[in-house]
Amino acid sequence: MSDAHLTERPVDGGNGPVELTDEPIRLSRRDPAQESERQPVSRRRKIVLAAALVVGLAGAAALGTAGWRVYQEKDTQLSQPSGVAGLTRDDSDRARSTAEYLRDGFAADIDLDRSFGTVYSDPADAKRSVLLFGGTTLLWQPERDLDTLFDLMADETGRVADLREVDAGRLGGVMKCGRTSGDGGDFAVCGWADHGSVAMGMFPGRPVDDAAALFRQIREGVQRR
Repeated sequence: MSDAHLTERPVDGGNGPVELTDEPIRLSRRDPAQESERQPVSRRRKIVLAAALVVGLAGAAALGTAGWRVYQEKDTQLSQPSGVAGLTRDDSDRARSTAEYLRDGFAADIDLDRSFGTVYSDPADAKRSVLLFGGTTLLWQPERDLDTLFDLMADETGRVADLREVDAGRLGGVMKCGRTSGDGGDFAVCGWADHGSVAMGMFPGRPVDDAAALFRQIREGVQRR
């Protein structure tokens, strides 16, 4: 089979030998200049595809991490021990009535599987009792739900000032504290939320920083997964 079609050099008729030259034989009719222009486009396409792949993998990893966090936190249990963080549970009729009032109001604002309300007294100062209320349920957006509860509390007490995020401790999730006022004057208020629970605490007679530290201790004493 003849290779004459692979070159643009004319071949003399007849059966004479084909003259070979030093000129390279072109195996394609595509213009080399146009070919060089296509290469950068191809490289850019590869870069875009690689970037898309990296973003996709990062998104999948983030989704997997979030899913694992939900799985870890969704089956939370909250207890009301007789003592926690140096405080003693107050089982008096007055304390029980207050706790039930707080629990019912809290449960009316958010759909919970289980709810509770407890008053803990401070042996060192009867005026610094802690009111704790909350419950368990599956929360897909814990911070949003916690912010909603603070907004509802602001509607009841006027406002929650200096609200800020604080260290949530080893149990994770989100924890925020601020201060508000009531019949007894100003008091600190804190709340935590994760994918399995949400709770709030009221701390009369305590500055916000002290309340935040005590709230973390209380949480570690009442929450189990």
